[in-house]
Amino acid sequence: MSVMNINQNNFDDTITQSSSPVLVDFWAAWCGPCSMLSPIVEQLAEEHPEIAFGKVNVDEAPEIAQRYQISAIPTLLLFRDGKPVDMSVGVKSKAELEKFLK
Repeated sequence: MSVMNINQNNFDDTITQSSSPVLVDFWAAWCGPCSMLSPIVEQLAEEHPEIAFGKVNVDEAPEIAQRYQISAIPTLLLFRDGKPVDMSVGVKSKAELEKFLK
């Protein structure tokens, strides 16, 4: 499964209407650590079709970042049943993120 681009227009529908968990990657183009994390998130998306994956560019959708009090990037938020249940801040290894998804 690919990673979808999430913005202000589709965020609520993407999160609340998903029957599966959703991992949202908050990032920015200028963020070096975000560039390091992105390929790992892409790999996880391919390996875990039971989870929806999305990316929110904080420069293009600052309202979403503010709503969830994202103060550092990269930040991953895991949603279940439309509610955030876990957060990971900073670059993590693939193995660490595998545990985070459980």
